[in-house]
Amino acid sequence: MCWAGRVMLGTFSTLLVLVHTAAAACEFGPFPYRATGIVCRMTKPAALLLNQETAQVIQAAFRNAKFPNITGERSMRLLGRVAYGLSNIQVNDLSIERSEVELKEDNAIHISIQNVSALFKGTLTYGYSGACLQLSHSVDFEIESSIDLQLNINLMCQKQQVAPDASDCYLAFHKLTLHLQGDKQPGWLKQLFTDFISFTLKLVLKREVCKEINAVAQTLTNFVLDLAANFVRDKDIIVDISLASDPVITANYIESHHKGLVLYNNTSSVLSDSVFSPSLLTESRMLYFWISEHSLSSLAAAAFLDGRLELSLRGDKLQELFEMEDTEAQQKAVQRIFQGTSYNDSVAKVWSLSQPQISLQPEGTVVRSSVAVEVSILLAGEEPLVALYMEKEVTLTIQATYAEKKLILQPVDSRVEMKVFKCTADPSGEDPSIQSFLQNMILVAGIPEVTSRIGSALTSLMNSKGLDLFDIINPEIITRKGYIIAQLDFGFPSHLLLNFLEKSL
Repeated sequence: MCWAGRVMLGTFSTLLVLVHTAAAACEFGPFPYRATGIVCRMTKPAALLLNQETAQVIQAAFRNAKFPNITGERSMRLLGRVAYGLSNIQVNDLSIERSEVELKEDNAIHISIQNVSALFKGTLTYGYSGACLQLSHSVDFEIESSIDLQLNINLMCQKQQVAPDASDCYLAFHKLTLHLQGDKQPGWLKQLFTDFISFTLKLVLKREVCKEINAVAQTLTNFVLDLAANFVRDKDIIVDISLASDPVITANYIESHHKGLVLYNNTSSVLSDSVFSPSLLTESRMLYFWISEHSLSSLAAAAFLDGRLELSLRGDKLQELFEMEDTEAQQKAVQRIFQGTSYNDSVAKVWSLSQPQISLQPEGTVVRSSVAVEVSILLAGEEPLVALYMEKEVTLTIQATYAEKKLILQPVDSRVEMKVFKCTADPSGEDPSIQSFLQNMILVAGIPEVTSRIGSALTSLMNSKGLDLFDIINPEIITRKGYIIAQLDFGFPSHLLLNFLEKSL
């Protein structure tokens, strides 16, 4: 839903977008969390880790800033009126000594950057005479600077999405030294222009750098919002991650609340009784995702309506399913069911007859569904022969883990109740050897195979959205009554931020 993590593209992108935080510009009603289906909480350690990438964003802002030509005029004793112009201003040799981040209770993120050293280069034109002065001299210049940068990033809500405001930006200059034509020694010309250019130059640098930082924040926000929207959308199934209530920023974490409604074929699920409370999440891990039972149930319903809960097995996979035990009884049962045909000439289909019912409990995710199984023998030139057809009510408890960039679904308890049974090898449905074999096959091999296939399919879907690009550390998936929590630490993929900055700015 908002995983994706993807959203870890630097302090600006992550702090501003991953959590989708917003100020009180949106109206959510008097009942906090009531319509919350998904929650993201990022703690202070995550913010500190992400702050290490702030230098990349600030450097991009400095280098991408479009500095206008600076012109001015001033009366000087003995010289008359002196006119000047600074043009072709560019930034070189930029470095940052230290960056710090602080979460404030008033819905703001404070970033303090110390000792930004930058060398500005350009051309200085000047002239002095009486009236109707024409500039007639031109020299190259360098400006050595040392700057502290203070940012208070306020988070606002627009159209139920976050809109960062980094306009509260302040530059403090420790050093601003002008050199002309590479001459490092003081001279009357340098002293003359340093005296009355410095103030104007400081204003221009502050205005343009802060404007560019705000623009970079907006660009990153829009980019990550698009990524997040794509991550929670697959064809006609969409998860609504717009804000559901006001966010929370404390000294220890940032927390945002999202609707988590599932949209399918222009219809939407409805949630008005969420069980979320901030006390359900701790602060010991970097990142938390809280997902309601309603959101998971709605996803399962949409997948069923979209015809995705179907599976076909043939060849080696079919053989693995029916030959889980090498016993004489098993061999006889398989021979009778398949009538001596090859597994390559047969196909087994498994599909859900009804919308699965999802219940989240401490022991795991409980899935209840009516399932059909059909085994057909494919005869050359003839219609497929249905050798076996079953309908059964399945109640399955699943525990989920995520390891080595794979989602693993492990069935820990299963119950099967047969509703319909048709088998050419057992027309009466009373042959104990056939019945015992099929029941054992379903419980021991069938259900694990289906859950494994679902886990693989979900892993492929998430990786297609880029989840495998991130370094996810010690993830835990915890189920409780009515909700699930995914908690983890992470390492920052710096190359993703660098690629974005190179392509987008």
